[in-house]
Amino acid sequence: MKAKKRGSISILLEYAGNYRYLTIFGCTLSGIAAVLGIMPYICVWLVARDILAVYPALADVQELTKWGWYAVWFSVANLAVYFIALMMTHISAFRVAKNMRQKGMEHIISLPLGFFTANQSGRLRKLVDDNATLTEDLMAHKMADTVGAVVTPLAAVVFLFVFDWRMGLLTLLTMILALASMGMMMSGKNANFFHRYQQEIEKMSGEAVEYVRGIPVVKVFQQTVYSFKAFYAAILSYSDLASKYAMSCRTGNTFFLSAVNGAFVLLIPAALYLASISDGWSVIPNFIFYALFAPACGNMINRIMYASQSLMEANEAVYKMDEILKNQPLVKAKNQKQPGDATLVFDHISFTYPGSTRAALDDVSFQVKPGQTVALVGPSGGGKTTAASLIPRFWDVQDGAVTIGGVNVKEIDSALLMDKIAFVFQDTRLFKQSLFENIRAAKPSASREEVRHAAHAAQCDDILQKLPDGLDTVVGAKGVYLSGGEVQRIALARAILKDAPIIVLDEATAFADPENEAQIQKAFESLVRGKTVLMIAHRLSTIQNADNIIVLDDGKIKEKGTHETLLAKKGLYHKMWQDYQKSAVWKVGKEAGTNDI
Repeated sequence: MKAKKRGSISILLEYAGNYRYLTIFGCTLSGIAAVLGIMPYICVWLVARDILAVYPALADVQELTKWGWYAVWFSVANLAVYFIALMMTHISAFRVAKNMRQKGMEHIISLPLGFFTANQSGRLRKLVDDNATLTEDLMAHKMADTVGAVVTPLAAVVFLFVFDWRMGLLTLLTMILALASMGMMMSGKNANFFHRYQQEIEKMSGEAVEYVRGIPVVKVFQQTVYSFKAFYAAILSYSDLASKYAMSCRTGNTFFLSAVNGAFVLLIPAALYLASISDGWSVIPNFIFYALFAPACGNMINRIMYASQSLMEANEAVYKMDEILKNQPLVKAKNQKQPGDATLVFDHISFTYPGSTRAALDDVSFQVKPGQTVALVGPSGGGKTTAASLIPRFWDVQDGAVTIGGVNVKEIDSALLMDKIAFVFQDTRLFKQSLFENIRAAKPSASREEVRHAAHAAQCDDILQKLPDGLDTVVGAKGVYLSGGEVQRIALARAILKDAPIIVLDEATAFADPENEAQIQKAFESLVRGKTVLMIAHRLSTIQNADNIIVLDDGKIKEKGTHETLLAKKGLYHKMWQDYQKSAVWKVGKEAGTNDI
């Protein structure tokens, strides 16, 4: 049997926890406030009745003051109860937003590290923070207002037929027409408008950011109009959606406004007719009551319409939060084990990225022992970085096992696993902090002397000497920026300080110039001595001395062996080496071995 899908209100009340009772009490008080809000209209009717009953001898009216004070006190009570109701719903609404953010962040923290490489930080912030904010208006205001908006017509139905059932019926008819018109606008193709609207906003914002970021390149290549096309297309798509929605609502909105504001069109001729067939003085108080009360009912229906918009926003927030919560966290081992040593083994590994149909790795097996360096090479997209990301459980494999010291990484405590591995990525990021804090991030308990020693081992002495405050220089502040190669050396200092038994180097010299590359190679000697090293490289000169070279292509191992063994095979590695040699000696305007013309 198919499970019944829960509504967004039910889900949001769960986020409120025990505070959901404040929402319930607040909505109940809002309903009571709505009934109190009707009473002043009754008092107005009583005043009009008493005045007309003795007109023109107004001095004979005895109850005017009483009904006037009743109207005042009912109005004050209405405001007081409504204020208390909103206080309750606001407190609950803030708790809902807090718990949504907290649950979202707690779940994100439990997700594989690969989730963060596939999702931009800005998008995740929007999913968690902005969408939690979308629920506030509904929970704090619109739910209470909707209850009041529903209670008012229900209570009004009684009063509508007490004084004059004919004018009451006409007033009720306008309310029914207004609700029907509102339903016309909110149903059909417009039912999921807000979801599409949010998608268009996200698309347009993304294209705007990309356009602004690309302005330097655009100006260099004089492609201003061409580069604007994607952004312009996103604007047109948003405009088209908004225009179609507005046009689809024009008929319904016309009827809605006419019904809400057109009660007089029906009440005036009805009052004239009733006055002609009965006592006109008795009709006037009834007409005054309905003339004043009909706009109040229209205002309540307006509240229902605005509440429906807030409900769509809440639905979107719950939907977006579900996008995060449906991602499965890493499965924690029940019986966590301690690795015997730092031997790294890939045992018949197969892995496919979520949402993909093509395997990124297919039956890959190799071993790296302590003191060995194994290099992964191959064409782009061959699976090298994917293989490295499986070691720290950026993702979990579908088939086979990654083991460290004979223990499956899935059975190692996550904190212990991360302590066993040090990374140096091709795209290294530094915090906007001092170099000292950037390096010590790998080992927060490290002393200043330990950090300085790691920086020295990573060949960072020349970097520190040229900076105004040495290790205490804040990166990114007051014009202090480092080159790509210098950043890589700082990253190596981090890895050296961590002193983990397993080292993963992913294109660590990718952005280094020849001088920095030479320094990085010296730093490698300090970093990898006696460690289990897995190295990914496009610059084949950096892995000639590796103990084993594994050639990956299309997720499969094509070749493996030492540099000399692979060259002798005349296979894929041999071709890659030849191409690398050509690129190393290539010059602008000619190739090595050719004569000038």
